[in-house]
Amino acid sequence: MRTLDRHQNPIEAEISLDRRSADRFVRFIDRNSTFLVTVLLTFVSVSAFAYYYANGLGVAYNDARSHLDIGRRVVEGLNPGAAQLGSVWLPLTHALMGLTIWNDFMWHSGLAGALWSMIAFVGTGVLIDRYLKEIGVGLLGRFTGVGIFAANLNTLYLQSTAMTELMLLGTMTAGCYFFLLWYKRRKILHLVAAAFFIALSTLVRYDGWFLLFMAAAILFLSTWREGGYRKAEGLFILFSTLGGFGVALWVLWNALIFKDPLYFAFGPYSAHAQQDQLESAGVLPTKWHWLPSIKVYFYALAYNSGAFTMILGLVGQVTMWLDRRLSREVRTASALLVAPLLFNVLALYLGHSVLYIQGLSGDTWFNVRYGIMMLPSFAIAIGYLTDRLRGLRFTLVGLLLFTTFFMFSSGDAVTIDDARVGSSQKNVSEVSGWLHANAGPKKGFILISAASHDSVIFSSGLPMSRFIHEGTGKYYDAAIESPDHWARWIVVRSYSDDDSTWRQLKDNEGFLERFEKVDSYPFADIYELRPEFISGLVTDQIFADNPGSER
Repeated sequence: MRTLDRHQNPIEAEISLDRRSADRFVRFIDRNSTFLVTVLLTFVSVSAFAYYYANGLGVAYNDARSHLDIGRRVVEGLNPGAAQLGSVWLPLTHALMGLTIWNDFMWHSGLAGALWSMIAFVGTGVLIDRYLKEIGVGLLGRFTGVGIFAANLNTLYLQSTAMTELMLLGTMTAGCYFFLLWYKRRKILHLVAAAFFIALSTLVRYDGWFLLFMAAAILFLSTWREGGYRKAEGLFILFSTLGGFGVALWVLWNALIFKDPLYFAFGPYSAHAQQDQLESAGVLPTKWHWLPSIKVYFYALAYNSGAFTMILGLVGQVTMWLDRRLSREVRTASALLVAPLLFNVLALYLGHSVLYIQGLSGDTWFNVRYGIMMLPSFAIAIGYLTDRLRGLRFTLVGLLLFTTFFMFSSGDAVTIDDARVGSSQKNVSEVSGWLHANAGPKKGFILISAASHDSVIFSSGLPMSRFIHEGTGKYYDAAIESPDHWARWIVVRSYSDDDSTWRQLKDNEGFLERFEKVDSYPFADIYELRPEFISGLVTDQIFADNPGSER
């Protein structure tokens, strides 16, 4: 039993005891912060997915449906296999989907893809906490940083979808964290871990390629300054070889499958080809213009993170670089946190990316979600700033809570607006509904361009094996040559040569004479084989070995 000091009055003793109890509680939270953050964010993640699944927003993004279809084609269809991973979108997310997407619920609910976004959401929150702890930030600052990331409607929505942004944030943040550990402790395993996670990011989105370049440059220059050229060269080769494995793998994949190592960059479905079309139409205003590129991306940052959060994050990042209480190694490693900002501005300037802000660069939203890429960096910077500005920390936290409350109360999430009414969505319910009702009960294949109509394929609810598309090899080649022998229905955009199936069929006599347009919708027309030609139609899979590849 605790006894009182004879010179200590009971009130002082009780206050002292309360303080020790509070200290023990804080130390307990600090020791178990990783576990607590994991449990809390798991609950938040599952709840957010359930909410967006219930209101149908989980698969609102056209790209989300395309990602899910790519994963499904790997395991089911007329020509399943790894070649269905394609050539433009990087393969890691789609490959991971293959573990569960064979299940119809996992496919059509979007959970096969959202599951990995949810895991990345939780992991990123944990990494923010660990990063801040490594640079000496206390519990309040660390939890503030985690809250900045996790209590953001745009993050919560994207982590509930099959989009690739959260996977990128998770792998990039892990790469930055282990990069920091390398600079603090100089253990080669930490550098290997940083290279491993950055290599994963290069297989999620091309932002990871820039992160690899920037990390390698920082490593080489800082090591050269500290230990000379030979040491810098050795570490650079080690890091670049491991970190660049994903890049080399993707180039090799394109060379083997598509006979062109740069098919992903310059092929007909590449971002380069799409941006060329936009430039020709005069709707690529940022290309070769620095000021519009910076302005558009900063607007995207403000819309995704909140203007106050963005400003505070930028101030926190600069303060980290200037704070002499942080070691030079920590400040050097933290420079990697701005890679997403530099990449996106540069991509807009070079015309390799397009981003529309309604009322600023176009009359709609498009790719505005790219502004979410800096949120983990802002979270770390604000967590650090909250810890350093001791006299203002509660004021900062209060203001952040107010802006977060306003975001939730107003439902202000630009990523949802983009998915619902922006150019990132396509309301193909009429086309897909027609196919489900009319083609579903009957036998026969549907000829379609997956590149143009993946959302139709997904939303129709029909098995992937009902569709002949670019990735079905022999089936597609045969159907383009003799559509009346292979396709009972054809879905095309007859007003656009961007639809590869229409481009190849529009002068085909077998198509023009033997099919009739049965319906027309804003996003596609539907043609059906005339009844007198159905007797010669192939309705079952006949190619047992079909090694064709996606074009």
